Amino acid sequence: MAVQLPFFTSTNFSGLFNERFWQNAWPLPPQNQLQRGAVVPDWELPGVGLTVPVRFSTVWQEQPLLLVFTRIFTEHQYCPLCYPYLKALNEHYETFQGKGVAVLVITSTDAQQSQKVKDDMGLKMPLLYDPSCQVFRKYRTGQALGAPLPAQFLIDQEGKLRYKHLFSFLEPNAPLERLFQEIDALRATVAIAA
Repeated sequence: MAVQLPFFTSTNFSGLFNERFWQNAWPLPPQNQLQRGAVVPDWELPGVGLTVPVRFSTVWQEQPLLLVFTRIFTEHQYCPLCYPYLKALNEHYETFQGKGVAVLVITSTDAQQSQKVKDDMGLKMPLLYDPSCQVFRKYRTGQALGAPLPAQFLIDQEGKLRYKHLFSFLEPNAPLERLFQEIDALRATVAIAA
């Protein structure tokens, strides 16, 4: 019987101390200053099982977009705060779709690691990967102990920020209930404008 360490999701630390780890080792708090209504940065990232990279604006022009920046160290080491959150998002993926919102999950793992993560977790949501952490830095999510910090951004069909949640120790990820409230408020605003 394997002993599970309390702060790790695995006892396998292979591949943990790589270039990405050292680039994100120095703690930087989240510094995203975007306010509600501001246009968010557009970007393009490859995704697991996708033949072409995904451009954020292509998605948000079709429907509102929830960008979920998650913290995964390697295919063996998940953040203990983000792992259950990803599972919950995955379980409620159809609810997001039913509300007309696209969900893109972004990780800092590489293509092979991301494939293993998607397979192991049975993720239904698209998983995009950013091993250089450029998009995490563009969105100023912060970093600590070898990986970028998690964050969530709800973006409307004009590419404007409707809600953001940045990491804190009190609330590492946005509660799903809050995300659904923000999505419902966005939908009500769009319905009134129409």
